[in-house]
Amino acid sequence: MTNHNTPPHSLLLLLTAILALVSVASAFGAASRLDLQKIMREERNYMKKTVIDISHKYVPDLPAYDSKSGLGNFIKLKTSIKLGDLYNFSVFKLTTHSGTHVDAPGHFNETLFELGYDVVSLHLQTLNGPVLVVDTPRNKNITAEVMRSLNIPRGVKRVLFRTSNTDRRLMYKKEFDSSYSAFTSDGAEYLAQNTDIKLVGVDYLSVAISPKDELLKVHQHLLNSKDIIPVEGLNLDDAVPGVYTIHCLPLRLVHGDGSPTRCILFQ
Repeated sequence: MTNHNTPPHSLLLLLTAILALVSVASAFGAASRLDLQKIMREERNYMKKTVIDISHKYVPDLPAYDSKSGLGNFIKLKTSIKLGDLYNFSVFKLTTHSGTHVDAPGHFNETLFELGYDVVSLHLQTLNGPVLVVDTPRNKNITAEVMRSLNIPRGVKRVLFRTSNTDRRLMYKKEFDSSYSAFTSDGAEYLAQNTDIKLVGVDYLSVAISPKDELLKVHQHLLNSKDIIPVEGLNLDDAVPGVYTIHCLPLRLVHGDGSPTRCILFQ
């Protein structure tokens, strides 16, 4: 005898599937609401933070290393709406060490360059995270003595060194100024051997003072370790000494010995 009160097997399967879909949809809706609440909360927190752009603008008068004429006219329109083209389309030509930029390990070491230690090899964990901004003595380069006097605690991995270069506004002067303040070889050696610093930020075009022998030694002390990243040409006008969060993102230039970089601080 057939029991007409019992749904056929196929109907039971359909009802089970509908109930499962309703349950999933309900759960998904709740999760979506939670995600939206989290996103909005993070957005409010983000909007409360002060953002300091520590990258210099790329303009023709921005100084270039060992040059009297700055960057010059480095960007031009290839097609122009004003001249009847469909769109504006520019081309630009810069060295890998123009303006605010990073150095890769292969910058001063041919062996490391051939092994592929280029900009792409740089660790994003080093380029992003908590950072300490310090003022250096205004009448000195960054020597081992100065490094000891700054008393930077072990465990600090990122430091921006604000020097007399900022006071003198050297990054706003078109002609390269070889009297800039930077690391001496003993200062760089001290940093590499006696601190945990992996990101070294400076406020002019080179992390090293200008004599060629010092230029070579400083870069080798820092770059040969393969895990210390110099960030040069920073704009520290509005970065008073203290603790911030830094974000630096160089271009992913394969075979690049350096790269222009956008850097910002969160306070």
